[in-house]
Amino acid sequence: MLNTLFFSTVDQLKEFPQEKLKRANLIKVKFEDIRTWSDLVTPQGFMAIFSKPDHSKMTYPSMKLKHAFPLSLICDNIRDPGNLGTILRSAAGAGGSKVLLTKGCVDVWEPKVLRAAMGAHFRIPVIANLAWEEIPNYLPSTITVHVADSCSRPPESQPQPRKATLSKQKMHYEEDEDSDSDSDMDRFTLPDVEAQLYHENWANGECAVVIGGETHGLSLEALQLSETTRGRRLIIPMVPGMDSLNSAVAASILIFEGKRQHNLKAKQEELKPHCQLP
Repeated sequence: MLNTLFFSTVDQLKEFPQEKLKRANLIKVKFEDIRTWSDLVTPQGFMAIFSKPDHSKMTYPSMKLKHAFPLSLICDNIRDPGNLGTILRSAAGAGGSKVLLTKGCVDVWEPKVLRAAMGAHFRIPVIANLAWEEIPNYLPSTITVHVADSCSRPPESQPQPRKATLSKQKMHYEEDEDSDSDSDMDRFTLPDVEAQLYHENWANGECAVVIGGETHGLSLEALQLSETTRGRRLIIPMVPGMDSLNSAVAASILIFEGKRQHNLKAKQEELKPHCQLP
């Protein structure tokens, strides 16, 4: 909801819905003041203060509901504002179900996130600052959770699950090659999540995809959730010499591939009655 609007010229008020302005405080200021307050090099001449919306009370465009498909996105420690905004934009553009953000992600209402998302905040439910134990509360009980694997190697060259140590600060896996203690090696086991190529069939029914941050990758909790729901590690193959994709690019590829698989299956289901013999 619009609370306060700062503007530099009266003509700018014509650009806003009049019914929204009636309930807001209107304050005329100098353009120099707006330029000082704004983090933009060339501001538009107005600024506004809004109350943060509650996702449970928001309504979404009917067109979004018409084209929705049952894919949820889980952002695991995404810290770059531009990446998060792009992920939200792709999720909303594909008609995704919702976006869940774990604690450690950049503030979803940060100005750079808002600009990169291009209005996606108001077209798809976005639930932020969740602890991992809270994530299942926002997902169907029958859901399958997949993880986006940043490794560029094909599934057949992936190593088998191994004993691993866990960095408590970075929450990611590191092989402990120098440890001589069997008890240390038995302390943690890498969750057994089978790898497959992203274009192979995985978007069946209710599903979710976890996108890890570029700095630390997937967390232990993400891998455990994928293992317990029988999810897969989705690999986007790349040519040798390239390490991994930008997290927003990888998320966008998987979101729209999930959409393609969902639409293809829906069309196949529609054709079944017509293909039956009399």
